[in-house]
Amino acid sequence: MGAELVRGQNHPLPRTRLEILISAEVPVLVAAALGDEGGRVHGGHRIAHPGAPVLPGIEVPRAPAAGHRLSADLAKLPDAVHRVTVLLALPGSAARFGAIAAPRATVTDADGTEIVRFTLTGLDAESAVVALELYRRQGGWRVRAVGQGYAAGLTALLADLGLTEAREVAEAMHEAGRPAAVPSEARPSQGGPVDYAHPGRRASQQPQPVAGDAAGWSMEERLYNQVWGMFEGLARSTAALRSAADFAAARLDRELDEALADPRARIGGAGDAARRAAQAKHDELMDRARAAHDRDLAQLSAEAEVVEPALPPAYARWDSPVWQGHRMPAEPPQAVRLGDLHLPESASLRIPLLVRLPLERGLWVDSGATPADFNDSAERRRPALEVAVALAVRLLAVHPVGEFSVEVIDAAGTGAGPLGPLTRSGALTGPPARGTAGVTQALESLTRRVDLVRMAIGGSATEALPDGFDTARRLLIVNDFPQGFDDRALIRLRFLADEGPAAGVHLLLVAARADAGEYGPLLDPLWRSLMRLTPSPDSHFADPWVGHAWTFEPSLPPQGGAVLQQVLGTVADARIKGK
Repeated sequence: MGAELVRGQNHPLPRTRLEILISAEVPVLVAAALGDEGGRVHGGHRIAHPGAPVLPGIEVPRAPAAGHRLSADLAKLPDAVHRVTVLLALPGSAARFGAIAAPRATVTDADGTEIVRFTLTGLDAESAVVALELYRRQGGWRVRAVGQGYAAGLTALLADLGLTEAREVAEAMHEAGRPAAVPSEARPSQGGPVDYAHPGRRASQQPQPVAGDAAGWSMEERLYNQVWGMFEGLARSTAALRSAADFAAARLDRELDEALADPRARIGGAGDAARRAAQAKHDELMDRARAAHDRDLAQLSAEAEVVEPALPPAYARWDSPVWQGHRMPAEPPQAVRLGDLHLPESASLRIPLLVRLPLERGLWVDSGATPADFNDSAERRRPALEVAVALAVRLLAVHPVGEFSVEVIDAAGTGAGPLGPLTRSGALTGPPARGTAGVTQALESLTRRVDLVRMAIGGSATEALPDGFDTARRLLIVNDFPQGFDDRALIRLRFLADEGPAAGVHLLLVAARADAGEYGPLLDPLWRSLMRLTPSPDSHFADPWVGHAWTFEPSLPPQGGAVLQQVLGTVADARIKGK
């Protein structure tokens, strides 16, 4: 395994033929800029991007994707090139890196041997980021982890590289990475028939779905990329249907207004004939759009039918047979399933919501009442905690023995029932913390842990951690927040939310935001830093491509089933054998 870099660190490159692997939670654009000794890029012809992917010594992918592979042969770069800047950009105008898990960049040699890896943490409002730099130094090449984000987007990033035509190049890159526009009839001057077929799934070229047919180094990564490809496919197909509906309705209104503008057409059969003709054109347009969407939906549904049974435990539903006879893994998973997503036009098709591990953002299970759920906060607290417990069990089960642990703060003691499976199995690091004193003690311990790990990582001295130091990642479940929290405890919780993930401490909050109303805007940054989940279906997730409001449903075990107890029994047995 190669070196794990943090921002600003560099590392020698033992080879000149390299591959750079980019992994993100959503599709991103990737480009490489060739700069001089000062890093300045002299003209758009020195940037390899989806619209012009090949330059001497460098080749980048031709389309946005969640997984990328860049090829570099540094020996073939022109002599004037002293620095190769690898950059990422989100294609959506409203997208930001802070809303997704941190992207990861890995540099390998041509044989696939890992040299370095770098996780781009700490991003927020940025939509473009410099990931890595490859640069000449004393006759050799080195790689530096950069992670510099740009809230002003790709244009600002390119301008910072010295590119005078930054805006034009940024527009060309986004245009090259944009899917075919639909519907084309919305632009009458272009002429030609309307094509509502999804650009990646033509009716005459729909292959039989196969699980794991996406790009990736392993079956797990291929399945992860395939699931996100299905998510993107449904998002774009639904956007085409909605765009067609908007266009058809606007054209119908326009043609009816034109037909009724002449007073003579309002009398007799001429007006009725014009209205019937306009309605017929509207109906024909919608029939074609629905047929195209139905074809996409049929293909995606067929794909889901073969993908779902092939998913590993970290990605699988709780009723999947993969949990029967589950064994503890030897390696941690790449991602974990939080629940399912679906859209109103295709409610029967559920797409798994997968997030990369380790978690780069904390999670918040919202126990507050919502317009979509008539239950009040008191009735939602138990199911909200059940969602948190199910996720904690999943994380324990899919990590190797001893590499993941769970702590609980339950200051008021209201969560004894849902927490029962965790406490009875011995899966927790200790009894749930109770009262203000328990909250203080638990947060002090985790804060010290994060400080210690941060200093060790920052000083590149992880071997200096105390003997017997528990290196397992921690999940802290806080039930009924802010019960038992004083001002000092709130500060520590904010610290854990911001700095904990990089040190292996992850936060899972079960709370109703209204319960913390007395703090006013003080806690707004905390809520924004967490990924919000709900215990019942709720339309609050937006995709980065077209901004659909997706309905989220949590991942819960079947009612009356014993799968959680079975899985926790496996975890407990494995821990006993490992001692």
